This record gives sequence, structure tokens and C-alpha cells, in this order.
Amino acid sequence: MTYVIGAACVDVLDKACIEECPVDCIFVGDRMTYIQPDECTDCGACEPVCPVEAISYEDDLPPGDEQFAVENARFFTEILPGRTTPLGQPGGATSIGIVGVDTEFVRNYQP
Repeated sequence: MTYVIGAACVDVLDKACIEECPVDCIFVGDRMTYIQPDECTDCGACEPVCPVEAISYEDDLPPGDEQFAVENARFFTEILPGRTTPLGQPGGATSIGIVGVDTEFVRNYQP
């Protein structure tokens, strides 16, 4: 299990969670941030600093946010244009920088 960033983050991108993450596993898309599920240590440091309460443990997602767990994982398994490896392999969000794209679901999501 891991933490997941849900719908409340879409178009907010506060990034306080990134500053608190001790393992540097929160990546910036275009409309929201994503937690790398294979790198997240479940420490929970990101959850209390989120000003919109968008971060939840995977088993505790608010009703209606279940698809965001799928999209969070998908973000790291899709190959981006110009990249030859999936995101997060090897990890380190800071070394990759702002990705600037989202999954199709998030790209089209209407809050």
C-alpha cells in the first residue's frame, strides 16, 4: 500500500508535500502531483501538510477518488514522449524535475 494524491490536488499544485517527502518520490505533472508507489515508504509526512487534504492512504481514499489510485500508478508506468524509461526508474523526483504532463484521465478531469 502507498499514499495517493486525489482529486482535490487537481489544478492546485501547492507542492508543500514535495518539501516534506523524505524520499523525494512526489512528481509534478501538469495539473497535479503524483506519488511514486514503489518508492513511497508510507511515512505519511506528506499527508498533514497538504492544504486541500488531497493525500490519503490508498485504503482510505474519499468516495469518488478510487480512480486516482489507478491513475497515480499509471503515471509511473506510461512512457512519456522522448523518454526511454518509465518515470521513477530510477527514482528521485528532483532529478527529473517538472514532468508537465498527466494521465489522460487527469488531463480530462472536471472537478
